[in-house]
Amino acid sequence: MSVQLITSIEEMQAVSRQWRQTGLRIAFVPTMGNLHMGHLRLVEQAQVDADRVVVSIFVNALQFGANEDFDKYPRTLDADLAKLDKLSVAVVFAPDEKQFYKKAQSVMTYVEVPQLSEILCGAFRPGHFRGVTTVVNKLFNIVQPDVAVFGTKDFQQFALIRQMVADLAMPIKLTAVETVREADGLAMSSRNAYLSDPQRALAPKLYKSLQTLRERVLAGEGELESLARQTGQGLQEEGFRLDYLEIRDAGSLDKPTGGSTNLVILAAVRLGETRLIDNILL
Repeated sequence: MSVQLITSIEEMQAVSRQWRQTGLRIAFVPTMGNLHMGHLRLVEQAQVDADRVVVSIFVNALQFGANEDFDKYPRTLDADLAKLDKLSVAVVFAPDEKQFYKKAQSVMTYVEVPQLSEILCGAFRPGHFRGVTTVVNKLFNIVQPDVAVFGTKDFQQFALIRQMVADLAMPIKLTAVETVREADGLAMSSRNAYLSDPQRALAPKLYKSLQTLRERVLAGEGELESLARQTGQGLQEEGFRLDYLEIRDAGSLDKPTGGSTNLVILAAVRLGETRLIDNILL
């Protein structure tokens, strides 16, 4: 296997430093592993953007709540390495959690984007985005990439990271890649494996509902909040439990005003114990 596996922070920093000294451009794709075609599409984009591609595989405890799926989250390192080897990834950085976080959570340093981290998914998963921005900041400091590539399935997460990079003057270009979907429209996600067969059959109706809502908005069928509320009620009647379904300004994620022209529909729902998120741009 030609892909290099690195587990040491110091070794990863040394490799990146050597590449940069020789003028090589580095692209970085942070993941939690259990890779699917959505992840691999990010890697393909990273290869376009740079000379060397680093993929991190790290299930980050900081972004999981007390009753979430940290312990059962699928860890498939060998299979992930095989997939990345076929794509000629230079390095897979898979740090050990005890080395990565040497202090207890109560006394360690965090990076947090206020306001943006508290709305939408942040309101239902307290502390989640603080965990995301902290780990991504640390990974950026270790890998030192010129480019970082993210999917837009988690639209809010990308907005937070974009804000963090801007606020902290990080010399990193962010690239967003459109959501990769199954043939029936369901957004690819590692958590889709948790769905039972009946839940999996129902799940694509989330995206179909967002598409219908988009068409209704563009046709001017009614007031935005009312149309979104109707769509949410329809999903609940189908058997989804709704966290939220909202139309927001795509740039700020604020509620739209009369002058908002760039909008996004964002939704988070639950089927059984599985939480699904999706979005569609207007």
